This record gives sequence, structure tokens and C-alpha cells, in this order.
Amino acid sequence: MAQHREAPAFQDYAASLMARTDYRVLSMEGRGLLMTMRLECWVNGELPSASPLLARLGFPIEQVERALAEVRPFFSIDSGAIRCPELDDYRAHLDERHQRQSEGGRAGAAKTNKVHNSPATGRPPGSPRLPRGSLVKQSPVQSNSDKSHQGKPSGDDWVSDYERQSNGR
Repeated sequence: MAQHREAPAFQDYAASLMARTDYRVLSMEGRGLLMTMRLECWVNGELPSASPLLARLGFPIEQVERALAEVRPFFSIDSGAIRCPELDDYRAHLDERHQRQSEGGRAGAAKTNKVHNSPATGRPPGSPRLPRGSLVKQSPVQSNSDKSHQGKPSGDDWVSDYERQSNGR
């Protein structure tokens, strides 16, 4: 069953982000705004570039205006929208991989169906590969449990034999 949903998450390597000088020089406000904006860009694709609208993300407008210049290197602003090129590229990579997997699955299914529905199988198309009924065959060899009961005393005779043996008689 195909699921036509957006990817729920993006992969982020802390060491890669923390190694970037433009991240390390951010203030705490800048780091908080950066992460919030990246999450918003992942979910919504873009953000409004106007500070009052960005402030609605949960930060006071003064903090947004101070930190926006700091986080600018991580984003692109075009036509009044802020986008994160890194996340856009990652989303495109996931979409391309999904497309290749889907095409591979269709090609594999076509190959499998061609082999199973070919006249060489001796079955009409759509018939089951295995015959109906049990696939378990009875063994011609008698099992050990069947052999172990042969020649043994029946009923309670074994109890008296056991007691006789254990008492040394």
C-alpha cells in the first residue's frame, strides 16, 4: 500500500552543524530562531520574511529582529518568502530516492509477474503457484516415539516393574 505522505523528519548531524563557524558565532537567541525556522521550513516549506509575521512563531518581535540578521546565512529570501536551501535539497533527495525505489518496485513486480504467468510454468495466469492442501508429507520411517512404546508392559504393569527395579529385587 503506497503512502503519499511527506517525509516526517530530516536528518541533521549535530557535529556538522556545530563545526560551522556561522553557527558557533550565533547568540542563544540566534540559535533558537535558527532551529525554529528550520523546523517551520521543513513542515511548511517556507516562512514569511516580514519580522512581525516571523514573531508569531513564538518569539518577541525585538528578538526576531535582532537574531534575523544572524541566521541569514542559513536561509534564502526570495519574493517575500524565507526558504532553507539545505532542507529543500534534502527533500529533493528524498523525493528522488522514493521515485527510484518506486520504479524499481514496479520493474521487479513486472518481471516476477512475467515469469509466474508465462506458459513455461504450465499454469494459467492468476493460478496459485502451490497446490491446495497440506504440503506436509508423511515419512515412511517410523518415529522413535512410536517405536518406544512397542514391547512395553501395558496398563500399570510398568509401575510394578519400576518398583521392583528400584528396590533391587
